[in-house]
Amino acid sequence: MSGSNLVYLRSNVIAEPLFAGWYAWPHLISPATCAMNIVGRHLKIMNSYIQSPQVHAAAVKNPAMLGGPFIDYADNRATEVTLLRDKTLNEQAVLIDFAQAIQQLTKLLKEEATGFSLDPLYEKVPAPLQGYIELFYDLQNHPSFRFYEALLYRSPFYQPAAQSVLLTTADTDQRAFVLSTPRLPGEAAINIEKPFAEPAYDELFQMRRTSGSYESVREALAVSSSEEPLFRSFFTESSPRPAERYQGAGLRVRYFGHACLVLETKDVCVMSDPLVSQPYDGAMPRFTLEDLPGVVDYVVITHGHQDHVMLETLLQLRTSIRNLVVPRSSSGELQDPSLKLILKAVGFPNVIELDEFDSIELPGGRITGLPFLGEHADLHIHSKLCHHVALGGHSVLLAADSCAVEQKVYEHVHDLAGDVDVLFLGMECDGAPLSWLYGPLLSEPLRREQDRSRKLSGSNFPRALGVVERFKPREVFIYAMGMEPWMNHISSLKHTDTSAPIVESDKLVNECRNRGIIAERLFGMKELIYGNGG
Repeated sequence: MSGSNLVYLRSNVIAEPLFAGWYAWPHLISPATCAMNIVGRHLKIMNSYIQSPQVHAAAVKNPAMLGGPFIDYADNRATEVTLLRDKTLNEQAVLIDFAQAIQQLTKLLKEEATGFSLDPLYEKVPAPLQGYIELFYDLQNHPSFRFYEALLYRSPFYQPAAQSVLLTTADTDQRAFVLSTPRLPGEAAINIEKPFAEPAYDELFQMRRTSGSYESVREALAVSSSEEPLFRSFFTESSPRPAERYQGAGLRVRYFGHACLVLETKDVCVMSDPLVSQPYDGAMPRFTLEDLPGVVDYVVITHGHQDHVMLETLLQLRTSIRNLVVPRSSSGELQDPSLKLILKAVGFPNVIELDEFDSIELPGGRITGLPFLGEHADLHIHSKLCHHVALGGHSVLLAADSCAVEQKVYEHVHDLAGDVDVLFLGMECDGAPLSWLYGPLLSEPLRREQDRSRKLSGSNFPRALGVVERFKPREVFIYAMGMEPWMNHISSLKHTDTSAPIVESDKLVNECRNRGIIAERLFGMKELIYGNGG
């Protein structure tokens, strides 16, 4: 391959976004949650591995330990983990101080905010937080605080210099679990140390579809001469399949795995929770980036968990996405960072916030945000939505991980949306406890029995059946189950026939079929065609 050739990025190239060596998800972009995860997750896990690498190496081989705080490397990499730990302590000292200040403020409010005016406490706020927070009581007289979150992105606490993208190639779906395993340097990988908002990434990822200059992209990404032979191997002169937009009548729905759906008419394309796998030799059948149209008019995000705001996929589609639609946050609370601010910070220009019962008009239809109950361990989190998509003469409800714990809500929603033709519903009903995801944000750990009672769970059979009975769909599809093999590094789930989500979703599928409703638990890929009006 000569340097002057026009080339394409190979379809099996993986591009993992990293922050300070860890796989980047929304809580590693928002400055406050990033600081808390560095202290409450990353440093703890690295220190544990450094002390007992053999314990970690043994734990990751035990299926019962999947998703636990164990680094998925052999026990001979303690030196590299120590170097990463020390680099984190040095380069992220500002964020470490920020996290400690948050803990100090929480302690201050607990001890001194006793129902009287909070004005005198402002002068006692830890220095790193001064000017970035507002103190308040709720109507039950409980003290708390919120961030002026937009200011944090203009402060030393936002650290885009720690962002990078790790390029490698796929020959398997297996990757280490992202919440517990940092990405250490490897011989077959190149770490591009540029912030996510850099246009150079757009030049690279556009080359999946459009040929570009190898020398130009190498220069834009500042690839060193020692890395150049490996970098060159990521490209090919063979052109990919051309991007095609659906031109048929009515509505086409494609399931790309987990909660990722693409709904298309000849006029508009709507994509939910983008998470798209790479192809490789021997992979199970799947839709990949090559199966997407060249333009995605609207991407809708249901909520901010790492398997629904998948930066790895989103960054590769940045130039293809015209509008990114996210749920509105609760205005600066630590546990509910603004998805709009997160995605604008990493380079998405058109981010639209949607609230419950807000609508966006589309050619031939609309998207309406609907309430999303549960799956957030009873925390006050506003940034979550189900979506009602009316398109191509059809009515589709996307309920992702919503747990129908309060059926009366769906009664009121039905009054607005009416019956639907197709229901997509998540039934991951045996979710992890609160601390698994939100533990680093807690000021004090919960008691074990409290933690285990507050799950990141979707609907079980009775709750899901209640949704079906309310909306009377003709077709029901269970999705967002984290079952696809390319989900291993994100969800760490290994369901068996006796796992609660499988048992409960089997009950729903069977009950729907007994009632004459088409029903299926989706896995891998699926294409559905709905003609005009039928």
